Amino acid sequence: MSRRAIGGYIKDLLLSPIFFLRLLYQSSYLAIGQIWAKKGRSVLTTTGIVIGVASITAVIASLTGLKAKVLADLETLGAKTIWVWFLRPDTGPKKNISWWELRFWPGEFDGLLEHCPSVTKFSRVSPIDYRFMASFGEKTVEGVRLMGIDPGWEEIANRPVIMGRPFSEIDQSEGRQVCYVESALRDKLGMDKDCIGEMVVVGGRSYMVVGVIDQRPDLAVIDGGGGDRMEVYEMYLPYNTFLKLGDKRPFIYVMAMSKSPEVSEEAVSEIKFFLRKSRRPALSPGEPDTFGAQSMQSAMQQFNQLSQVITLVAGGVVSISLLVGGIGIMNIMLVSVSERTREIGLRKAVGAKKRAILTQFLVESVVLCFLGGLIGLGIGKLLTIGICSINKMLNMAHIPLWAVVLSFCFCGTVGIMFGMFPAIKAARLDPIEALRHE
Repeated sequence: MSRRAIGGYIKDLLLSPIFFLRLLYQSSYLAIGQIWAKKGRSVLTTTGIVIGVASITAVIASLTGLKAKVLADLETLGAKTIWVWFLRPDTGPKKNISWWELRFWPGEFDGLLEHCPSVTKFSRVSPIDYRFMASFGEKTVEGVRLMGIDPGWEEIANRPVIMGRPFSEIDQSEGRQVCYVESALRDKLGMDKDCIGEMVVVGGRSYMVVGVIDQRPDLAVIDGGGGDRMEVYEMYLPYNTFLKLGDKRPFIYVMAMSKSPEVSEEAVSEIKFFLRKSRRPALSPGEPDTFGAQSMQSAMQQFNQLSQVITLVAGGVVSISLLVGGIGIMNIMLVSVSERTREIGLRKAVGAKKRAILTQFLVESVVLCFLGGLIGLGIGKLLTIGICSINKMLNMAHIPLWAVVLSFCFCGTVGIMFGMFPAIKAARLDPIEALRHE
């Protein structure tokens, strides 16, 4: 091969991107002109794409916001937190046992820290289902929920004592009449900000306030949206003080803390092994557990996986409307080829190549889809704003960047897929037959 031929080859290779960009620009310009000339038809044609993109972005925004909200709520409980609760097994001799017999005994957790080296703290938590009336001076508040806890619960539950002191082992062992109040309950009762040492009367008993704890995070995942959360207040007693209320075998669940998030699963296994021996009666080998235990780290991972599956399924179902919109694009492009047959013939007669004709119609199809996608994103954003204002469970809803990129990629794919057949048909038209077309 001569130097001149090699130089020509290199020149063509270097100039080919420029020729392609120029062809793409000209095709885009012509496509926008054709779309503008048939505005009404173009709007109707892109309706399917608009609805599809708006639906997909709104669904993804809702699921993304829900996922962010739930994970944020779970993280407030601490990555090292472990929950333990009693559970009726599906099989085995205890599958029909009553809930009263199934409940934990208060002493079943004695010695847990000694036998579970991966656990640093644990606390029994025993709420009372019905509400009490709390009084301070002349002020009375209804809907107060009493909770019995062990010392150290504050750190496990990530509820720091913001004023006063935490419960001591003496408070616990002697069953002292002391309590924590939430900051919201303190304010509702009209107590001073520094209310340490004040007496609150609940259920006919007086309790001295030794600490004010931070308000419980507004856990929408637990409260189901927080409907009446502001009407329920919580007051905490040492566990042995709580037992003085009369129920010697109250409803109990346990919160524990592992040494680190990395050993949370080891801590869960140790707790399960310990409880199988400490349960009354002890569980036989092979007998299913009568309790459940799960780390917060595991719960977050499971929810993350579940939310990804739901997002994929929901996105796949909603994206069907994009395929319907693509069929509409193909139909209108076939009509456009039929209407512009003479134009295609004239272009071919003056030297237009097949790839130029194909590119023109293909670009027109893609531009139509992109315009529909852009409008759909705008509508999807408006829907997302509306969703945020409907329910606080979804107040973190937003359209992630990957969803925007994915929407445009999908629009481009739909435009190429459904625009290819009309474009090929236009490129293959015989120029003589096309010029004769009426």
